[in-house]
Amino acid sequence: MREEIPPGAPQPDDDHAAARALYGWRAGSYELQLAPYEFIRRMAVEHLQLRPGQVVLDLGCGTGMSLPLLRDAVGPSGRVVAVDQSPEMLALARLRTQRAGWNNVVLQCSAAEIALLPQLADAVLLHFTHDILQSPQAIEHLLRHLRPGARVVATGLKWTAPGLAPWNVLVGMHMAQSVTHYEGLSSPWLPLEQYGVQLQVDMLVMGTVFVAHGIWPGRWRTHPMDERR
Repeated sequence: MREEIPPGAPQPDDDHAAARALYGWRAGSYELQLAPYEFIRRMAVEHLQLRPGQVVLDLGCGTGMSLPLLRDAVGPSGRVVAVDQSPEMLALARLRTQRAGWNNVVLQCSAAEIALLPQLADAVLLHFTHDILQSPQAIEHLLRHLRPGARVVATGLKWTAPGLAPWNVLVGMHMAQSVTHYEGLSSPWLPLEQYGVQLQVDMLVMGTVFVAHGIWPGRWRTHPMDERR
């Protein structure tokens, strides 16, 4: 297991300080809170279609709950690069990795926008990482480090239909502990598509959970933000 920290790297904006504080506070109870969604994690990793020897990114890895599944899939000849900006979360991921004795799992304490990513990864997992999905800088940085045809899987909570208001109350309660803003919560995967990622989106749990899976073709699509410049 290796750990990388970008030397002297600045954080992109104040949202990252808020996110670090939020997840630092949650680190001790994080795994218990996400336990009901474990079936989604397993579904997400299956959609990555990983093979031995491949390189997979785990952006917003939290305490490393996905690492056993990812490492098993790529085997000892592959590589897992896990990134999280919360030192408290990453400390638990480090402990998990050390106990398992993995020497091909790289942990990095960094915001996704400036992470030291390999050239070029075969797949990326974004499991319950709403703030990363809503960051154009993070998505651009990620896509530059994926090979054409790389598998992309993103999961998380979303607003459901207005007629299911009680479910949206539950979504809001859960998201209050996980995000710095609610922007994009109707279609959290949309920024990936706007950059050109080809996705199929499956809805679960009364439309409150999404699993978006597909490929990065290696061709950029103009982002709406560019059109307003």
